[in-house]
Amino acid sequence: MKKKLLNYIKLFIALYLFGFTVLGVSQNIQEFKGQIIDKNTNTPLALADIIITNSNISTISNSDGEYLIKVPNDLLNENLIVTYLGYQKSEIPLQQLKTNPTIQLNQAATVLAQVDINTPKDAITLVKKMLELKGDNYLNQSVSMTGFYRETIKKRNRNASLSEAVVDINKQAYDNSRNDGVKLIKARKKVNYARLDTIALKLQGGPFSSLFTDMVKYPKYIFASNDLLEYDFTFDRSTQIDNRLVYVVNFKQKKEILRPKYAGKLYIDANTFALTSAVYNLNVENREEASKMFVRKKPNKATVYPTEASYRVNYRTKDGKWYFGYSNILLTFKINWEKRWFNSKYTLNSEMAITDWSIGKPLVYKKESKNLRRNSILQDEASGFSDPDFWGEYNIIEPEKSIENAIKKINKTLKQS
Repeated sequence: MKKKLLNYIKLFIALYLFGFTVLGVSQNIQEFKGQIIDKNTNTPLALADIIITNSNISTISNSDGEYLIKVPNDLLNENLIVTYLGYQKSEIPLQQLKTNPTIQLNQAATVLAQVDINTPKDAITLVKKMLELKGDNYLNQSVSMTGFYRETIKKRNRNASLSEAVVDINKQAYDNSRNDGVKLIKARKKVNYARLDTIALKLQGGPFSSLFTDMVKYPKYIFASNDLLEYDFTFDRSTQIDNRLVYVVNFKQKKEILRPKYAGKLYIDANTFALTSAVYNLNVENREEASKMFVRKKPNKATVYPTEASYRVNYRTKDGKWYFGYSNILLTFKINWEKRWFNSKYTLNSEMAITDWSIGKPLVYKKESKNLRRNSILQDEASGFSDPDFWGEYNIIEPEKSIENAIKKINKTLKQS
């Protein structure tokens, strides 16, 4: 029986009785921090792709548009390239960021899908073409990737758990059926059990959950050949990224399909038919069926159901080949208890960004590295949160304001204890 993507993104619920400048990081590396904004409105641009020229070193801006990237000394004369959907590409010398770390992007001119004579007759034909050409458009050999993974749990709007990790990913070629592998390099966590009250939530799968959103590598979880017939596909207004025309395809489940399916947008390169990014949601209207897709275990007196399940996957390109670059998963749950007036709302967010990659040899090798399984729970693998310089020379996603404040509070508490 075919397993779906969310079989690997199950929420584990168990009952418990207890409750902008350049900074020198080391002699071999420098750290650049700043913000990416819309030039006309000064609006922060979240999830912008950032890459250092003549390397595979990369990161992504956070929800506040802020970026942080660590660059080896031998690359300090390179440029920083920023791309963002619907905006013109920007390339800035790293040395220029020392005096002006704010990067302003100009919006690209709006274009229509119909202007390109190669546009397929209908949207579903384009999607099929996208899937058929994955062996041509995406990396066709295995690569070693370094990724940064962050996982947060909030009760209402307050952070209750924070886990982070640097992982080594054995990313398999897109034209074969072998699954990716993940090794844990460094990880840390902090859980406020008092804030979690009597419920502890854990995301089963951890970094694997992020990898399985790669619908080009794993189409069987969302767009298996038979599943395509259960969706309606339509063209939307086209856009641009990296000065290239991008088709936008809307998809949603057909009205007669009752079980939970997905709805969202696919952004497909007009020249190569490669998927550049996708944003989509699970239909959670059927609470009982949607709950079965996530909840592995719960207290008998609690009713648990998802109110939101959102996903995003971004791809990057180099030398004519595309590869997985970033993933974000946002899950919101409500928990109703028998004989209680109020319910509890929990939000679980996980994201992973590829920060470097190499063909032929591993980027990171440590004897103490630990292989992760598909059902691994990062909270169970990580420990410690006392070192403010914990990540060293590894690139990470700059924490958003709420996470940054949580980290400061954690470190302050640890110093006082």
